[in-house]
Amino acid sequence: MTEDPELTPREEPRPRVPIRIEEALAALAIAAMGVITFANVITRYLTNISLAFTEEYAIALMVVMTMLGASVAVVRNHHIRITYFVDRLRPVLRRRAELFAIAITALVFLGLAVYGARMVWDEYRFEETSPGLGVPQWIYSIWLPVLSVVIVLRALGRGIRVARGNEP
Repeated sequence: MTEDPELTPREEPRPRVPIRIEEALAALAIAAMGVITFANVITRYLTNISLAFTEEYAIALMVVMTMLGASVAVVRNHHIRITYFVDRLRPVLRRRAELFAIAITALVFLGLAVYGARMVWDEYRFEETSPGLGVPQWIYSIWLPVLSVVIVLRALGRGIRVARGNEP
């Protein structure tokens, strides 16, 4: 009797740089957002004063958390996709389709890194400040291109593992 591959648990991919780094940073971002939001709610409840500036931090942390989650999704092959047609291909063509999807992912995030870096440079050069706190805006924005590069590297690493046949 053969086992159904859909029902058997798959082994986690083994990247050289552990994804625990992204997972830990994402957990810290979520914890910080929770503390900030909780402090805002408590302060508003007890004093009727809103800590509106905390929204800036929460939004920046949400972007960081989203990018870290995308990095983990790339490594674990959990990204959103439509597999109706790809699942019906022969294994060789399925691998090529996977490599194509990985290449497109890397290109998209490379573009995001390039244009994000240009945006950060403009914010730095023109001394743009955040609306609530007056903090230099580039401090919040720098994480978009940095984490986009991380995702590009993760996609390339996954592409190498798929090309070598180490991952389905």
